[in-house]
Amino acid sequence: MRRRSVLLAAGSLAASIAAPFGRAGASSAVVPVLDHQSGRVYDGRSYTDLSAELGKIRTLSSGTVLATFATTSRDLAMTLISASDPARPGTEVAVCVSAGRLQFSVRHDGVVKQNHLTRTMYDDGALHTVAVTVSATGTTFHADGRPVFATGHAHFFGGAPGLTALNIARNVDSDHPGGEWFYTGTIARVAVYDRTLSEQEIASESVRLDLADFGRISAILNSGTPAVWLITGDSITHGAVWTNGWRSYAEHFQERVRFELGKPKTSDFVIDTGVSGSTTDDLVARFADRVSAFRPKVVSIMLGTNDVATAAIGPAAYRANLRKLVTDVRALPGGGAVPLLQTPNPIDVNRWPQRAALPDYARIMRDVAAELDVVLVDHHAHWLETGGGTVPLGLLGDGLHPDQRGHLQLAKKMIRDLRLFDPASRVCSLVIP
Repeated sequence: MRRRSVLLAAGSLAASIAAPFGRAGASSAVVPVLDHQSGRVYDGRSYTDLSAELGKIRTLSSGTVLATFATTSRDLAMTLISASDPARPGTEVAVCVSAGRLQFSVRHDGVVKQNHLTRTMYDDGALHTVAVTVSATGTTFHADGRPVFATGHAHFFGGAPGLTALNIARNVDSDHPGGEWFYTGTIARVAVYDRTLSEQEIASESVRLDLADFGRISAILNSGTPAVWLITGDSITHGAVWTNGWRSYAEHFQERVRFELGKPKTSDFVIDTGVSGSTTDDLVARFADRVSAFRPKVVSIMLGTNDVATAAIGPAAYRANLRKLVTDVRALPGGGAVPLLQTPNPIDVNRWPQRAALPDYARIMRDVAAELDVVLVDHHAHWLETGGGTVPLGLLGDGLHPDQRGHLQLAKKMIRDLRLFDPASRVCSLVIP
């Protein structure tokens, strides 16, 4: 199935809400015990009281909570749905968006039975569907149809006895009789099921469906298990010369993952095997020592700038090489790794006329990503878009290699597309004068 972007989207926000909430393919077999659909926009003080329907879910020890939403702010805690005891503090079951991250918590009389947040973020203003499933074996977060986080904790509404209030867009307890954790933005739908939905069922109820590989990358980011991220390419990935002593895009990404995401991601490793002058031919030939040797979980490939100027590598060979590299990444020992393709940045063809066909190579990479369902970070299109249709020459050191500003642009695009962008982070907020 072809993809036009990193994600299989359900269309614009308005279209998604209208028809009906843009579900990827609702299944008649999926019947919730509670289903509130309004598409209401909440202003940070408004809410919907569903306490009269609490009896449908109060005693559930397992099941699924699903919500479709689009944020317009990134407050620390914003409630999608909360069941609580207004007469006591610290007794609630809540699904929230917390500073962009998904959160599910169960507390009883102040005792935390589970409280988990993703590292991936969903405050980009687009419609997303989150589903939290709880079974006897644990809790799983799904985002846009894909599992992204799992834990062995297994507490649901029945784990917080005494619930008497049920609200969308706020939580209420004795310390906050008027409410707290108010939501800002659209909540299109909230539903609760009395069983744990399968991944396929959740996908059918979601407004958009992420690529399977995108879900795997999100799960790696949200996992506590150490992972190796391998970033390879040519001199641009290498970061040679033209960064002028600043960090390359791979180094910015490393800082975002290995330090800013905190423990245990500090035990992840980001390895740059970019080689100046490299082509897809070179990477195919040296795959064992540039990729396999490091046993990566994710492999990023940005190549094409030298391929386009190499007579022995025409468009057909470039396409074949990319397809082989994707296949080889997925077949790596230990269950394979996730491929990530990144188009090279556009260049000043007046200074580099022998590379004037680079847009065709970026198009080929897009095609391969679509054909093979590979996650794509499209720098080439992004640079032209931000440049108003022209190459932003101020981001290039010599008309071809990004300088320190160009590398920061590459890093921020990569970070944003992988749902790691946080304006409070030093990497994401960095401005190079």
